[in-house]
Amino acid sequence: MVRVTLTDITARKQADADLRIAATAFESREGMFVTDEHTVILRVNRAFTDITGYSAEDVIGQTPNLLRSGRHDADFFADKWNSVRRTGAWRGEVWYRRKAGKEYPVSLAVTAVKGVSGNVTQYVGILSDISQRKAAEDKIIRLAFYDPLTHLPNRRLMRDRLQLALVASARSKRKGALMFLDLDNFKTLNDVHGHDQGDLLLQQVAKRLSGCVREVDTVARLGGDEFVVMLIDLSADPRVAAAQVRTAGEHVLGALNHSWMLAGHDHHNTASIGITLFSGYEKTVDELLKQADLAMYQAKAAGGNTLRFFDADVQATVAARADLESELRTGMQAGKLLLHYQPQMDGLSHMTGAEALVRWQHPRRGLVSAKDFIPLAESMGLIQDLGRWVLKTACAQLAEWAVQPDMVHLCLAVNVSPRQFHQPDFVEQVLETLNRHAGIDPKKLKLELTENVMLDDVAGAIDKMTALKAHGVVLSLDDFGTGYSSLTYLKQLPLDQLKIDQSFVRDVLTSPADTAIADTIITLGHSLGLGVVAEGVETKAQRDFLNSHGCDEFQGFLFSRPVAAKELEKFAQLNEA
Repeated sequence: MVRVTLTDITARKQADADLRIAATAFESREGMFVTDEHTVILRVNRAFTDITGYSAEDVIGQTPNLLRSGRHDADFFADKWNSVRRTGAWRGEVWYRRKAGKEYPVSLAVTAVKGVSGNVTQYVGILSDISQRKAAEDKIIRLAFYDPLTHLPNRRLMRDRLQLALVASARSKRKGALMFLDLDNFKTLNDVHGHDQGDLLLQQVAKRLSGCVREVDTVARLGGDEFVVMLIDLSADPRVAAAQVRTAGEHVLGALNHSWMLAGHDHHNTASIGITLFSGYEKTVDELLKQADLAMYQAKAAGGNTLRFFDADVQATVAARADLESELRTGMQAGKLLLHYQPQMDGLSHMTGAEALVRWQHPRRGLVSAKDFIPLAESMGLIQDLGRWVLKTACAQLAEWAVQPDMVHLCLAVNVSPRQFHQPDFVEQVLETLNRHAGIDPKKLKLELTENVMLDDVAGAIDKMTALKAHGVVLSLDDFGTGYSSLTYLKQLPLDQLKIDQSFVRDVLTSPADTAIADTIITLGHSLGLGVVAEGVETKAQRDFLNSHGCDEFQGFLFSRPVAAKELEKFAQLNEA
């Protein structure tokens, strides 16, 4: 007799399969650890060891507290375990410390395993190293919100923090302030020593600025050599807050006024600071930045290395300037510019020439002097176009005078701005304009240059002047004595004339210093074989004094104010009579 015993092993097969699946899952790429109900570690997988550096022998019998980095406080872990007990699970990011000591971020999931009775029997933790992901996220954040050169907050982050500061100020009723900072003469450093030196300075400026403020304040780089410092939680009293900001601003100026070490060389640089206070939502972010920027330009205009607070009157001035800019552009396009001419006389009161002075026929202001709009044209980038127009108009006038007996002998002086002179094709512009008017003698065209044209490129300036001189154009150095040209450069320049600035002529009879300067310029000019003309001569006594000291020519209200071409022609006729 055969007895057959059959046993259903389906459940065992299923259990074996579940164990194999569990074992396979346990050895996944994610780190895993299993604890008992008291959170004592019972088992870890290979990935856990790879991630943490701890072997199974290191951690079995320990609790996960072994992995803590110290970045999180007790409340963090209390909240985590409260969530596990309440919901059965918790997921989040935690900073752990590897066995070797290095901190790193992990994504952690903790799940409670319950028995048949419903009581927790184990906890299972699954962790993965997210260092690379965090590094990539941090890189994206830094690119989006931080300046790559100085590592300071950029304009975008600055605006965000300022918006939050306005919200906080509205709640607390305490004042805040913006300091808009711009380095003085930074362009000169870049041009002379290179942008790498400029970058070194910006990095050092960032460090010093950060060392001048509290942790709650913000230092940001907006771009170029522009920085913003935001101070928060100042006094609610505007006067006290202003005093607090002034103290902070003067501290910053002092810190930046010390020497800088750039690639082994000492460098001195200062800054200009504009300040505006804010309180709640009285002003928008854009308005505050604009006000601080305007105040900074006031500090620049005051000579730099100083600070200025925003003034509502400044805003009105800037608005008026904006209107004037628009009107000037329109006026140039509509042909509202014209030339007036001021005669130049020799020691015998004979007219030898004239200086062409541009005027603007404004629809409301009337005739506007060059000193009131030439700086505007320079800041707008219109000075090159304006200079070309003056040159063409002056040459056209010379062509008319070339056929008039009373005017043919006159030399006409034309002012040339540094920007116009530094155009690569400036010499070609002059020669082309002369050629367009075949009747002009090039020796009748005098170009008045300032010492500034030599500052950036002496050799290039000499080359251009030599080329012009070779074609007969007369060259005069205007405003002599007010700049910084070296006498070494002066003797190299192919000049024909020096022009004594009117600031020395005005007090030549009463100021020993001005007397000495005028006399020195005349002597220097003659020793170099140059003619000397004095501008701003308003009295006969001034003319006689300068004449007795050997000055060759004179220009000023003593003889005539700048007048239209027809009036100058009448003046010439009377002068010759």
